[in-house]
Amino acid sequence: MQQNRRRFLALAGLGALTAACGSNTGRQGDPPPSTAYSAGPPPSDTPKVTLQQWYHAYGEDGVQEAVKRYAASYPGATVNVQWNPGDYDSKIVTALQNSKVPDVFEAQVKIDWVRQNQVVSLDDVIAPVKADFSPAVLAAQTVEGKVYGIPQATDTQVLFYRKSLLQAAGVQPPQTVDELIDAASKLTKDGVKGFFAGNDGGVGVLTGPLLWSAGLDYLKNGNREVGFDDPRAATALGKLHTLNTNGSLLLGAPADWSDPGAFIDGLTAMQWTGLWNVPKIRSAFDDDFGVLPFPKLDGSGAPSVPVGAYGAMVNAKSAHVAEAKAFVKWLWIDKTDNQLEFATKFGFHVPARQSLIDRADNLKSGPAADAARFVKENSHLVGGPVWTQQSNTALSDAAAKIAKEGADPAAQVKTAVGVAQSELKRLFG
Repeated sequence: MQQNRRRFLALAGLGALTAACGSNTGRQGDPPPSTAYSAGPPPSDTPKVTLQQWYHAYGEDGVQEAVKRYAASYPGATVNVQWNPGDYDSKIVTALQNSKVPDVFEAQVKIDWVRQNQVVSLDDVIAPVKADFSPAVLAAQTVEGKVYGIPQATDTQVLFYRKSLLQAAGVQPPQTVDELIDAASKLTKDGVKGFFAGNDGGVGVLTGPLLWSAGLDYLKNGNREVGFDDPRAATALGKLHTLNTNGSLLLGAPADWSDPGAFIDGLTAMQWTGLWNVPKIRSAFDDDFGVLPFPKLDGSGAPSVPVGAYGAMVNAKSAHVAEAKAFVKWLWIDKTDNQLEFATKFGFHVPARQSLIDRADNLKSGPAADAARFVKENSHLVGGPVWTQQSNTALSDAAAKIAKEGADPAAQVKTAVGVAQSELKRLFG
């Protein structure tokens, strides 16, 4: 089955961690000097090398044709694009361990790839425009201060709401988590539920936003400390239990949170889902909808939206590292028109570079403009390269027990903190 750019966020940005987090704990140096970057394509009298570039199989029509067109127009090398349906993430893990191919590929960096010298630092490539990327988007490609991927396009999630339904119920768009819970209760009537955040009761997609709502995060202090070892984490995650027990949350929808069907079909007045659904929702409701970031917990918290972005990366085993880096620079730094097209023409996404957001015509008004502003002002990275699968499983299990079983939030958070601390010790000693 083909996948599209929402695939990061459809698993709360963490699906790609599976099978990617190995047991290697040793520190290794940078790639040898022979992999140093040489700016620009080779001189015209130098024979062109052939580069292999991999993409996962985007679901949106036109993406495959576009990236092949970009590759064909590159003057510095012959670039062969390979489309990869199926389990792309596992395929990349295997390729990096065993092969010189692909030379260039898209992914989110994993700390073990860096430790095992499987990917090449791209700091020299991104340096001239590094400040043009939001910190959260860039963090997805950064390990211990070095950038290993050039972000390509950004996906985000927002809270969609029906303006007319809120107005009829006398409900204002919620600005705090408690206002969200109260609004969901008041909007639950006449066969319509107040809020939908997935058939798991919001465990998969709301855990991060709830932490951020309290001013916390997965990790902190340069990813060296657990970011939710705080009583406010238990308070925030405890709201999941309230939502799951007060009868206002839609469960058992025909499609899960990443699909707008429940919202469009009138099953719910509010839905947490992806920005990519704006065209379908606009087609159904015209201007009778709005979007919000996930609300703050209280005056000490902040609103938030998650962001995810694949980045263009270079295989350290490539026989043509310098040429591969030159191609990445050309496509994802120099060719801004291609970058803008890639982000906005196929589906509905936000350019990774902030200067390009301002050039995107479909992000200049209405809910789309609001969402673009949220990405600029309220974005957070879900997990990140140092947040391992073991840590994620522990936190997800804790959130599920709190939401579904009414388990003690403080005790569950403490258990998850312990696992995350052990993982950080494994990685950093």
